[in-house]
Amino acid sequence: MSRANRSSEELWVCHLGVVPYRDGLVMQELVRARRQTDELPDTLLLLEHPPVYTRGRRSGAEDLPFPEDFYRAKGIDVFDTNRGGRLTYHGPGQLVGYPIMGIEDIGGYLRAMEGAIISALAEERIAARSRHAEGIDYTGVWVQERKIASIGVHVSRGVTTHGFAVNVDLDLEPFSWVLACGLPDVQMTSIAAELRPSNPGHADYDSAAPRAFDTTRMPCVRRRMAFAFCEAHGRRQRLVTPRRLGIDTANAARRAERAPIKMISSPLAEPVSA
Repeated sequence: MSRANRSSEELWVCHLGVVPYRDGLVMQELVRARRQTDELPDTLLLLEHPPVYTRGRRSGAEDLPFPEDFYRAKGIDVFDTNRGGRLTYHGPGQLVGYPIMGIEDIGGYLRAMEGAIISALAEERIAARSRHAEGIDYTGVWVQERKIASIGVHVSRGVTTHGFAVNVDLDLEPFSWVLACGLPDVQMTSIAAELRPSNPGHADYDSAAPRAFDTTRMPCVRRRMAFAFCEAHGRRQRLVTPRRLGIDTANAARRAERAPIKMISSPLAEPVSA
């Protein structure tokens, strides 16, 4: 089988651990440039970010009701991006996926991403759903009326960056300090919150059950999400190292300083909602 045929059947998956948000942008651009020239096949980067608010192309001043210094005093950076959608929060305990793929149908791509997340959550015994038919601000994945995963995509020359963020086991309070996803009454949730006995929907409901972070949950969710994403696209998963993708994780920050990412889209670039 030729290399081209193997690449069309595979989706490369790279686990990166905790990555500063700016470094993550640099890594995406490096991989996308190689994907656009067919040096790499479709690729999924899986990682976590330190605390950061990211503003999409449809974000407004109302999304951050307090001065940026208020958030930075709490250890949360604020970053503008070229992805679609409004403002969201990333932090440790949230699984972030950046698929860098060649696509033709944006709508189908978004629905496949939602479907993959819903499938992975089902493996965690969580019944989730898509609400995209209710409007652009409802893109993502929901458990009843609670949002558990956000989606925001950017497409340039037919290749995507950005992607999805699934709340696994993280502090949800930072969502309450902003207008998350542009929805004034949105309630954010996580896998841990849905499975915790203090959740009224839990079979062993106990309103006094303590809050405890489970550091063992993320690796399992990460594996399930990678499998579900590849399955949704009819691909065979191939695990690869950052080096195989041409990513220098140790020097990403210095590379960013030398060549800052410009957030101005080209005429062929298209942001998609989150």
